[in-house]
Amino acid sequence: MPTPDLYIALLHYPVYNKHGDVVTTAVTNLDIHDISRAARTYGVKKFFIITPFEEQKTLVTRIMDHWREGYGAAFNPLRGEALATTEIKESLEEVVAHLEEKSGGRKVNLVVTGASLRDNIVPLDTLRKKIHEGTDAYLLVFGTGWGIAGEVIERADHCIEPIRGPSDYNHLSVRSAVSIVLDRLLGIS
Repeated sequence: MPTPDLYIALLHYPVYNKHGDVVTTAVTNLDIHDISRAARTYGVKKFFIITPFEEQKTLVTRIMDHWREGYGAAFNPLRGEALATTEIKESLEEVVAHLEEKSGGRKVNLVVTGASLRDNIVPLDTLRKKIHEGTDAYLLVFGTGWGIAGEVIERADHCIEPIRGPSDYNHLSVRSAVSIVLDRLLGIS
C-alpha cells in the first residue's frame, strides 16, 4: 500500500496559554525526538516544527545536527534517521505555501487537533478513509500550550475528534497525542 500524502506540524505560535492569551511556546527537546520518531515509524512525509523565534530555531537546528551529523549520528544512527524528515519553519503559512508548491496543484487539507475542540468534528476513522482513498495532501497541525489559536482553527478544512480516555482527566502530552492519532490514521491492525 502506498504511503499517504500526510504531513504533521507542531505549532508553537499562535497558541493559547492557560489564561487564553495568544502566545509563542518554547520548543522542547523531547517533542523534537519523540514526534520525529513517531513520524518516521508511521511514514509521515515531513514533520514541521513551527516557531517564529530565531533562538528556538537555532536550538532545534543544533539538536538535530547533533543527531544527524555530530557525535550522536555515530552513537545512535536511528535517531538521525528519524530526524531526517524533520524541518523547522517560521510560520504555518510558510508550511502551507511550501506544501502547496510541492503538491503540484493538489489540495492541501489543513487538519487541526485539540482536546477542547467541539464544532465541525470529523471522526478519525472518516479522516483515515479520506487520507487513504483520496488524492489530496493532508497537514495535521498539533498545538502546544493550551491549544491552537482560533484564527488557525477557523482556517482548517477539518477538525478531528479529541483523544479521550475513560477517566475525567484529559491532559495528554502533545507527543502522546501525535502517536495515538498517527496510529489511528495510519496504523496497521
